[in-house]
Amino acid sequence: MPFQLSSSKADSKLSSFLSLVLASLLFSICLGLVVEADPSSTNIGAIIDVDSRVGKEQKTAMIMAVHNFNNNSRNQTLEIYFSNTSKDPVKAVSTAEELIGKKQVRLLVGTRTWEEVALAAYVGERAQVPILSLAAASSTQLLTQNRWPFLVQMATDSREQINCIAAIVNSYHWRKIIVIHEDSSYFVNSGLLTTLSERLENVGAAIEYDLILPPFSSLSDPEGFVRQETAKLISKQSRVFIVLQSSLPLATHLFREAKQIGLMGRDSVWILTDSISDLLDSVDSSFISFMQGAIGIKNDYSESTRQFLDFKDQFRKNFRLEYPDEDNSEPGIHALKAYDSITAIAEAVKELGRDNTSNPRLLVNEIQSNNFIGLSGEIRFHGGKLEQKSTFKIVNIVGKRYKELGIWSSKFGFSGSHVDEKGSGVISVDNMNDLSSLVNWPGELDRVPKGWAMPTDAVPMKIGVPGNNSFPMFVKVLKVLEKSYTLHYEFVPFNGSYSELVGNVSNKNFDAAVGDLTILASRSRSVEFTQPFMQSGLSMLVPVKKEPQMAWIFMKPFTANMWIVTFAILFYTMFVVWFMEHQSNPEFKGPWKDQLGTALWFTFSSLFFAHREKINGNYTKLVVALWLFVVFVFTSSYQASLTSMLTVPRLEPSVNGLDWIRNTNATVGCDGDSFVEDYLRDVIKLQNIKTISRQDLYPEEFKSGKISAAFLELPYQRVFLKEYCKEYIVTGPTYSFGGLGFVFQKSSPIARDVSEAILTLMENGKLRRLKEKWFGSPDSCSNPDAGSETESLSLKSFWGLYLVSAAISTLCFLIFVLQLLKNKLKNSEEGANNLAQIVEGVPNTMIRLGQFLHGGRPKSLRRRRTFTWSKDADKWNSSKFEFLSPADPSHNFRASSLQMLGIP
Repeated sequence: MPFQLSSSKADSKLSSFLSLVLASLLFSICLGLVVEADPSSTNIGAIIDVDSRVGKEQKTAMIMAVHNFNNNSRNQTLEIYFSNTSKDPVKAVSTAEELIGKKQVRLLVGTRTWEEVALAAYVGERAQVPILSLAAASSTQLLTQNRWPFLVQMATDSREQINCIAAIVNSYHWRKIIVIHEDSSYFVNSGLLTTLSERLENVGAAIEYDLILPPFSSLSDPEGFVRQETAKLISKQSRVFIVLQSSLPLATHLFREAKQIGLMGRDSVWILTDSISDLLDSVDSSFISFMQGAIGIKNDYSESTRQFLDFKDQFRKNFRLEYPDEDNSEPGIHALKAYDSITAIAEAVKELGRDNTSNPRLLVNEIQSNNFIGLSGEIRFHGGKLEQKSTFKIVNIVGKRYKELGIWSSKFGFSGSHVDEKGSGVISVDNMNDLSSLVNWPGELDRVPKGWAMPTDAVPMKIGVPGNNSFPMFVKVLKVLEKSYTLHYEFVPFNGSYSELVGNVSNKNFDAAVGDLTILASRSRSVEFTQPFMQSGLSMLVPVKKEPQMAWIFMKPFTANMWIVTFAILFYTMFVVWFMEHQSNPEFKGPWKDQLGTALWFTFSSLFFAHREKINGNYTKLVVALWLFVVFVFTSSYQASLTSMLTVPRLEPSVNGLDWIRNTNATVGCDGDSFVEDYLRDVIKLQNIKTISRQDLYPEEFKSGKISAAFLELPYQRVFLKEYCKEYIVTGPTYSFGGLGFVFQKSSPIARDVSEAILTLMENGKLRRLKEKWFGSPDSCSNPDAGSETESLSLKSFWGLYLVSAAISTLCFLIFVLQLLKNKLKNSEEGANNLAQIVEGVPNTMIRLGQFLHGGRPKSLRRRRTFTWSKDADKWNSSKFEFLSPADPSHNFRASSLQMLGIP
């Protein structure tokens, strides 16, 4: 007979002897039913769970596939023999051996679990019979193919579904996950848990707890055991549960217990993989009632093709006839996979022909070379496993069934419609929030669940608060009767250090901590900080000098280098002006002392634009014009800087910086309950540190000389200076930190909500107004810190102008000197030509000089004497001597001759 069912069921009430006799009797009957196989027919053995809904769908679909092939084939036929799988996977060996030995099957198809696949594959390898597995595929593809070359997996890689889960988690920013799975050799070997952990880490999430449940068939009291294990989940913070792999009976107990203890309520999230979601079309309504609001991941397939519609109509008719007690006759993914598996075998048989189907290696190779569009999608094998990229349908369990939310595929991500093989017409979105269909969450929640154990009246949120804060303006613990926030919480004063308070949040003694807690990298590794509500940093606070030195403040506008260079340029300009003017300008002539005084007076009076000396030379005018511009810039800058220094209050620090503190090992004070002491010692390298417990003790410590400086965080400085702004000043560098924020446990969704609220207060200005109300305006203290005083102007602001002035002065000086040398050279040439004429006029000049000096003498004393010049003897000849009458016009003095002789 083509369709037979071999089933061996032992009655639990019979003794072991009767069970053995009955088993032997049934085995003998099976041996008597062995018939000789028709050489034109290919026998197929199917190992399925015929008592389950999945098995019923598979059996109906396989019979339909065999019937359709036989009706369309003339020379070859298929015959299929069904064997019911046992609850014990070990019996899969005897079942496979029976079908191969007694039914002469050439192929095996089916198997329920991966354990059954492995055992059946062992038998198939030994008997060289190809096996098509309908169970979930193993991710160790290479090892599977090498170990069992006759095994073909009619399933896709399960890791595609892991990527879909990670995308859903990332859509809603859940950060802590609890994984639940049924233990099996398939799950251990598949590496799904490791893959899920890696994918979640990529989206910023992590697995908080892994609940491992043993196989359902091994439990003697499944209800009690599942209740006990599920109760462990109440103590966990996370409320995002992923059922990674489970059988239907175990999942039924799991969701029933979860609902009873409140884990299916508000702010809980349940994500189901295809091991359960693919059964939603066939399970009863009682099972669905336990899972309201859960999100399921189903294998997607097209339901609009003619091939599927014809199959669907035929399946309904056959299924109702075979199983009239079943309420739902719709085919699921398991029916489609079963039909496609028989189709793959039929295509291989048809391709090989009647004579070659007996060769198992040719048969398995031909099956793996198939490439066709089946009911479940594209059928194309690679390495003994389906190669197609899976697409998944995201569903939401609501009411008696479920509603479709959208589609996810590794290629397109989320989309609102089915993705065909070509991907045409797909409109993808970034995450599930962008899908048009809204999720009905557990507990009828009208927002996205936190995925976190939210506080209740019975178990309120414990928030730690610093109980001994040094600056009570920031934190002060008061007992109040009314609460203005719907979150159930209670404040718990904590008298330890701030680091210990953060540690108590990390080890879950507190759910959160509020106060003036500084955000540090070391703390953020173990807790979750909100956005900072106030800036933080560390700088040094010191007393101001009581009697600041003001006598030499007129020198402060410029640095020492600026003064030196300015006077150098001044004297250089003075020298250039004097040199060019004293040659021709009578105001710059006279004795050298007068010339020096005139030059100095001119240069300094030019600083005030009060000089009266007249400048003649053009080059001198250019030098003076540029110098006056320099003077204008110089005096304007000096006046502005000096005015600022005189009008802005100047508080000079009493400590000359960190280097002075390190060199003198001076004592500094800080808040003993914060991290500052360690920071001063480890980072700033200070050794002599004193902790001060209260804000009002700092002035006393300063006055007594016990501390020379105090290191306070910026918010505390603001409060301190508001009261003592005339007595203390901030000096030195500021060491920045992450700000002040609130502390929550790692991955707490409440931290995200509080951060959003802080940002909202910042953007609408309310946070700024609150700061001004409690701490005053930042400008309320008129004394600026030491770093904000007016700085002396340095040479770097004026060197360009000074360079231009010096360069122009030098250039004019050089041009003037060159022209002067040229004129001297020209005068020297003219003097050589007139030398004889000059010498001839010398005696007459001397006579005239004598007459000038001895004028008025009597004529009787005058003598006429003639002087002659002997060029040969190069001397005067006085043989003739006579006095000339001064009235003789021909012997008058020549002024030019006197000037050439150097006589004025």
